[in-house]
Amino acid sequence: MFDFGIKDIIDILAVALGLYYIYRVMKASRSLNVFGGIIVFFIVWIFVSRVFEMRLLGAIMDNLMSVGVIALIILFQDEIRKFFYNVGAHQNFSALAKFFRSDKRKSKVDKESVMAIVRACMSMGRGKVGALIVIERSTPLDDIAETGEKIDSRLSQRLIESIFFKNSPLHDGAMVVAKKRIKAAGCILPVSHDVNIPKELGLRHRAAMGISEESDALAVVVSEETGRISVAFHGKMQLRLSAEDLESLLTKEMQ
Repeated sequence: MFDFGIKDIIDILAVALGLYYIYRVMKASRSLNVFGGIIVFFIVWIFVSRVFEMRLLGAIMDNLMSVGVIALIILFQDEIRKFFYNVGAHQNFSALAKFFRSDKRKSKVDKESVMAIVRACMSMGRGKVGALIVIERSTPLDDIAETGEKIDSRLSQRLIESIFFKNSPLHDGAMVVAKKRIKAAGCILPVSHDVNIPKELGLRHRAAMGISEESDALAVVVSEETGRISVAFHGKMQLRLSAEDLESLLTKEMQ
């Protein structure tokens, strides 16, 4: 008699949740058809090798399955990296990191850095000067910084505005801020392919979403068309932020 217990229920639920998460990741990366093809191939392999016990075809498909695992790792390396990042960036891990980090000694420096960004964004918003500022947190952005021009300067309102001035050669790229300093400017960011992003949002917003999906960075956007300020964080976009909203968010999340 087949023994079906609580462990089997947990096993089925774990597999179902895993497949659902893979489905969501594939859907977000526009690889849903590939995911469907993999599921169909897996079902056919089970029937051929386990149910009908077709030796020749089963042996061929067994070899394809063993090689296919390596091929899938290569094909979906970005999605796999994103999965492990999401596991490591879970709220419990973030809370543990904050517990061991002392902010009292750095409170004054944090306030100066935050206000430099806030004032620069508000000024650029009034003048409808487009800007994209990426603030590094626990995930290093060295690879992003290498795509632009190294600056390594302290944060200041005037320097931020001069970098994004319309005639500046660096104004089209992103500025990377790390450890309260401007690390690089004119950087290239990954663009999000999320279909749920409103169509009225431009390339800067999609780039901000892209870096927020692949890291825990904060991405501040000043719209060149409307002058409105937005922030992308953990794959979510907060639109039409006031100076107070931006200051509050940066004060809370900026490291």
